[in-house]
Amino acid sequence: MPLHSLEDMVSDAYTEAWLVGPQSTKFYTRTYLAPPAESKAVLVFIHGFAEHVGRYTEAHPQFAARGINVFTFDQRGFGKTALDEKNKSKSSAYGKTSGEHQMDDVQWAIDHAKKEFPGLPVFLSGHSMGGGEVLNFPVRRDASVLAGVIASSPLVHQTKPASKIARSAGGVAGAVLPYVAIPAPLDYNELSHDAKYNQMCRNDPLCKLQGTLRGISDMLNWGEELLRVNYKKWPKTLPILFVHGTGDQITSHIAAKEFHDKIASDDKNLITYPDGFHELVHEPAHNEKLLNDEIAWIEGHLSKTSESKL
Repeated sequence: MPLHSLEDMVSDAYTEAWLVGPQSTKFYTRTYLAPPAESKAVLVFIHGFAEHVGRYTEAHPQFAARGINVFTFDQRGFGKTALDEKNKSKSSAYGKTSGEHQMDDVQWAIDHAKKEFPGLPVFLSGHSMGGGEVLNFPVRRDASVLAGVIASSPLVHQTKPASKIARSAGGVAGAVLPYVAIPAPLDYNELSHDAKYNQMCRNDPLCKLQGTLRGISDMLNWGEELLRVNYKKWPKTLPILFVHGTGDQITSHIAAKEFHDKIASDDKNLITYPDGFHELVHEPAHNEKLLNDEIAWIEGHLSKTSESKL
């Protein structure tokens, strides 16, 4: 089915709200509503490192137009949740997060979606760091309420990982000074083959190449733990879709495939996109197929969700 053109999307495709989440943190949120007569599911989306939900303004209306509501938020330590001086929590700072806090936040977002869209199946999706989070959530928390998971370019391993010595030193320092800010360099040209979007990210004041010792350490270590041991904890009946470009120079598509291969799931699928860079949603050669693949996968699991309740 063809995607809807941007011209068909109304300017107020989403509603914004500041909501209080775990540890009394104030989160900037967006909700994309499906037409009431077509509403059939809700997708909770978790964005990646050093970005924010405003970078998905073109993608998320496509889900809503096909009957899939979307609830998403700027993560703890990122986007407006960290930088909006008028609305953010006083304790919020850029990159200030941890793995456990992220799991709390994902749980909160799922609970919110269940409350706002009662009776609809809930799917969990994440990109990059957020992709790592949606893989970690089912092995660390109760994911029985989920109808499925979509991991987009998930961070299991970096394509070009830092040395073990540097990682070890960072881990020790992070235990003592967890929220010390550190630079997180990135080659913007590795985001996508679309120079326009790469430059938009470079110029975006909400995208800062910065993290904290704890946040970065947990992000990388938890990815490694997925392959080393936590793959064994994946719920056997939880459907999972992986989408990854084979040209990704930021997160390893090989590591994502290894995790896919290792988990003992009754329902798992991996779709790769030849030479696709990290941000498939901004890849001119792949973005339309990507969104259609994800939407079709969700639609294909709606009947399974209904059958499981019989």
